[in-house]
Amino acid sequence: MNATVDPANSSISLLPSVGPGTKLAPVKDRSLLMARNQMRSSQASQFALDQPSQIVCEYLTEQARALFGPHPLAAELSEGQLASLLPEYLAMSQAFPYLQAGSQKDLIFDAMHHNRDLPRDIELTSVVGNFICWDETGGYGQVLQGGKAALPDILATENFHSNLLRQDASRLLGRAIQPNYSATTKRYLHSLFAGLSSKDPVVRCAHMVAFELHAAEMIRSLWTTLVKAFDVRADDLVYFRSHVGGEDPAEKYHGEMTTRLIRELVPAGSNGRFCDEFDRAYRLSLQWCRDLLRIVALEGEGRAEIEHHGRCHCGAVKFRVLAPRALSAVRCNCSICQMSGFLHLLVPGDKLSIESGEQCLTSYQFNKSIARHTFCRICGVKPFYRPRSNPSGFSVNVGCLDRRAIDSIRIDDFDGEHWEQAFHAIHEDMEASLEDQTLE
Repeated sequence: MNATVDPANSSISLLPSVGPGTKLAPVKDRSLLMARNQMRSSQASQFALDQPSQIVCEYLTEQARALFGPHPLAAELSEGQLASLLPEYLAMSQAFPYLQAGSQKDLIFDAMHHNRDLPRDIELTSVVGNFICWDETGGYGQVLQGGKAALPDILATENFHSNLLRQDASRLLGRAIQPNYSATTKRYLHSLFAGLSSKDPVVRCAHMVAFELHAAEMIRSLWTTLVKAFDVRADDLVYFRSHVGGEDPAEKYHGEMTTRLIRELVPAGSNGRFCDEFDRAYRLSLQWCRDLLRIVALEGEGRAEIEHHGRCHCGAVKFRVLAPRALSAVRCNCSICQMSGFLHLLVPGDKLSIESGEQCLTSYQFNKSIARHTFCRICGVKPFYRPRSNPSGFSVNVGCLDRRAIDSIRIDDFDGEHWEQAFHAIHEDMEASLEDQTLE
């Protein structure tokens, strides 16, 4: 029995083949394509309802591989690129169990609001989601090893899977990492949560199954890539070994458990819709991985941008800025910079966004009134401002950034006390450099 992929619409279908060894070729004729889809619709229900979850899990995985090819994280990546990717991956690993645990919240409140019993579909997705959260936060592993007596040990949060990943990353990079909730990762997590919390049980089921089956492929691919890039023993990476390594990997059971939901939640005749939702959910996770690779490759080796988080002294104003881990800053000797000790990180206007506290900012201008200096009304700190040299961009105070995300800071001096001469001198140097490059 085979699951097939229809190249005409690039979606995964669960159905038996027409006969032994028979493969359905791409169909260009619309009437034939419609006939094939009708056949698939009638056969798919019997396949999903009658087959053990293990078989369905295997076929969904096989056909995802056939449709999408090698996983993006199986690509050859440098140590620098992986150093930028791992904080994004850690953010996902850290957030996922909480998103899964909270995904049924609105469904419960809806039942409370309408004073009605919980339908079985919510019970099923809740119990599976609760177990996945329990496993991801280390509880299942503790009890499996030590029985009920190990229950107090669940407070050892270093056993959370995301913290096992931190340990592996620290071993590879030689330093601790922090999760990087970039705009790309946050957008992905919001979309994932929307699927996991959908009121439609078919959509919830599809997202749970797709996330787990994709996770197995993603973890296996990243494991191989890390071992190759850093030349380490595979078994030394605990997070990866516990998920997809050995003879009895955990992700295998996650996939089979969530796939079992298909038989319980997808009505007869609805497998076509499930396949569409599964395809969409799988693509969501796959696209996040592709987007991360684009980000780490954006500016070349060692120049990939990450989200730096910053704040004023009292924390009323919080912001984030896209910049490399290795920062290039400017120290200015003008009167206001000398008095405030401001260390400049110059960025384009679209690289900075205010997360909270914009109403707490007040501005100050002097001299030619071009620069707009912004201060927190409460603590008086200047976290960023619009500089005279680039009024459409920002100058960020490096001292207000979270130092844990910074690898190094190169500081150049600027003679702001003689602003006009220094500014023109910089532009003359730049023009001369460009002219030299043109001649070469």
